[in-house]
Amino acid sequence: MDQKLIAPSVLAADFANLQRDIEMVNASEADWFHIDIMDGVFVPNISFGMPVLEAIAKHAKKTIDVHLMIVDPDRYIKTFADLGANNLTVHYEACTHLHRTLQAIKAEGMKAGVALNPHTPVSLLQDIINDLDQVCIMSVNPGFGGQSFIENTYKKVSELKEMILKNNAKTKIEIDGGVTSKNAKQLTEAGADILVAGSFVFKSKTPLQTIKELRAIANS
Repeated sequence: MDQKLIAPSVLAADFANLQRDIEMVNASEADWFHIDIMDGVFVPNISFGMPVLEAIAKHAKKTIDVHLMIVDPDRYIKTFADLGANNLTVHYEACTHLHRTLQAIKAEGMKAGVALNPHTPVSLLQDIINDLDQVCIMSVNPGFGGQSFIENTYKKVSELKEMILKNNAKTKIEIDGGVTSKNAKQLTEAGADILVAGSFVFKSKTPLQTIKELRAIANS
């Protein structure tokens, strides 16, 4: 069975000590860095942009998983590839020509993902499921860290897993928002492959231990 992956969300890191927190993730049992780029238009918040991602990429020794919460993401696909993104996820709700966007991401050598807001049904991915490396299910409303987990997420994950298996796709399921040790097992049992954890990791008194425990629970 494939290992379930843990992706600490840098949005919850201490920006005044960003290198320290990046080095902590490097030293941990985490698998990926999850990086949320927000534009204040698609979501009601602005996170950080290219210079910060460039700084992170200089120190990160693990997969850089970039999640674009921006309008018109096509403008920046090449830029994010050049900055060191390994995976690039765009929002279904932000893309008019989603299939073309996915092709453009892959043409730049990155893995292509689509994120779904809590109100967006997984059935909309039926026609492109075989083109997706990953689907990011938003288990909170996008834009802010530290929100409560939306319970309907388990149902969406199960539905998506069924679609993936039915189409013999290799798509991975990523969960973003409100992930803790309390819901990690239920999420992986429903079909999740990658758990994004922000506040739960970075606000912990012992983040290395928290990551280790979360990974153990997800793979138990």
